[in-house]
Amino acid sequence: MKPVTLEKIAEVTGGKYYGPILRRLERITGVCTDSKSVEEGNLFVCIRGKRTDGHLFAKAACEAGAICRLSEERLEDGYPYVLVESTLKALRDLAEWYRSLFHIPVIGVIGSVGKTTTKELTAAVLNMEKCVHKTRGNLNNEIGVPLTLLGLREEHEAAVIEMGISDFGEMRLLSKMVRPDIVIFTAIGYCHLENLGDLAGVLKAKSEVFEYMASDAVAVMNGDDEMLRNYDPGVRKITYGINENNDVRAENVENLGFDGVSCDIVAGGSRIFTLIPAFGIHIVYAALAAACVARLLGLSPESITRGLHNYHPVGGRANIISTDTLTIVDDCYNANPNSMAAAIRSLSSLRSLVGKTGKRIAILGDMKELGPDSREMHRKIGELCAERKIDITICIGEDAAEIANGCAMGGSLAVYLRTKEQLYPYLARLLGKGDVVLVKASHSMEFEEIVEKLKKY
Repeated sequence: MKPVTLEKIAEVTGGKYYGPILRRLERITGVCTDSKSVEEGNLFVCIRGKRTDGHLFAKAACEAGAICRLSEERLEDGYPYVLVESTLKALRDLAEWYRSLFHIPVIGVIGSVGKTTTKELTAAVLNMEKCVHKTRGNLNNEIGVPLTLLGLREEHEAAVIEMGISDFGEMRLLSKMVRPDIVIFTAIGYCHLENLGDLAGVLKAKSEVFEYMASDAVAVMNGDDEMLRNYDPGVRKITYGINENNDVRAENVENLGFDGVSCDIVAGGSRIFTLIPAFGIHIVYAALAAACVARLLGLSPESITRGLHNYHPVGGRANIISTDTLTIVDDCYNANPNSMAAAIRSLSSLRSLVGKTGKRIAILGDMKELGPDSREMHRKIGELCAERKIDITICIGEDAAEIANGCAMGGSLAVYLRTKEQLYPYLARLLGKGDVVLVKASHSMEFEEIVEKLKKY
C-alpha cells in the first residue's frame, strides 16, 4: 500500500495515538489481522473473534515487524498503538479513506453464486491490458474487503473486489468502502436464507450496493435471472446471458467436457469466438460478465479472447484433478442449491461428451443456512441426481440424508453416511478406473479432506 503515517491513521480512524512522539510520523506500508502473517512495516489490527482475541498477539506482532497496532484496549508493552472504540469500524474507516486516494475503475462482484469464478475471470481478462488488483481467494467479508482495498498500490490500474454478505446491512458497509464504478451481479439464489428469508430478501440485501454508486456507474447483471432481468438498479444497466434479449450474449455454446466450454460472445455487431478452459457449462456466465466489463473499459476483442483462454480455476471451484485412476471435480469450497444443481448437471453431461466407461459419482454434503425449507431443497438435489442418472450419489451429513431420500424417490442408487470418516474404508470398493467423482458441500463440511483422500487413488 501507499505509505501512511501513524498520525494519519489516528486521524482517519478517530483514534488516539500512544507511543513515542517522533514515531507518530513513521509510515506503515501494509495492514494485517493475523499475527502469523505480519511483515515489516505492517499495521496490526487487533480483532476480537469467536475463537481468539487479536489483542493477545499485539506485542508479538510488533516483535515480528509491525510498526503499530489498532487496539480497543490500552497496551502497556511500550510499542506504538492507536486506541479506537472498535477496531472493525476503524479498519473500515481506514479502507474507505484509502480507497478515495485511487482514481481507477473499481469493479465489485456480488451475487449468490459464482462470485469468485467471475472475479477471477474478470481479473484474468483485464490483466491483458491493465495492472489489476483483485481479492485474494475468498476474502470478501467485513474484514477481507478492507484488507483487499488496503492492498492497492500505485501501479494498479483497475481493481476487482468480491463482496460477500449473509445478512441485511452488510452490503451497505462493504459498498461504502468499495464505492464500485461497475458492479457485476451474478445471480439471485438460495443462500443465507436463515437471515434473508427468501429470494426477495436476498435481492434486497445485495442491492444495498447501489446506495454508494455514483450516477455514472454501471450495473452488469445476469439477464437470464428473472429477478435481475426485471430489477432497476437506478444506474445504467447492461445485461448478459444466453437468452437473445441480453445486451451481451453467448451463442453456439458447446460443452467440451474437461476441455472446457466454447462459445461466441455477441454484443451488437461484434462477435468473438472464445474457449474457456474450465469445467461446467455455467462458466459461460462468468465469461460473459468479464467480457461486459472489458468492453466497458475499452479492451480489444483479442484481449478478451486471450484473457478468457488463460483462465485457471481456483482451488475448490470446479478444479479438475486427474490421478492414475480417477478424475476428481473438486468443487468443495461451498454449496447452495443453485451451484449444487449446476455441478450435477455438468457431471451428468460427461458420459455422452467424452465416452467415459467409468461411473459418475457425486459425493455431496450439507448445504448450510437454507432456513425452514432446507429439507425440501436437499431432497430436490437428490431428485435431480436421479433425473440426471448419476451412477452413485454418496450423501454425507445430517441434512444430506434428504439428498439420499430424493435419490431413492427417483429410483437412483444413493449411499448415506453421517460423517466423512465413515466413507474412507469403502472408497477402494466404490471407485474404479475411469470414474469421475464430484465433491461438493458447504465450506463448513471441510470436504477438502475427501479430495485429499481421493488423490491417492
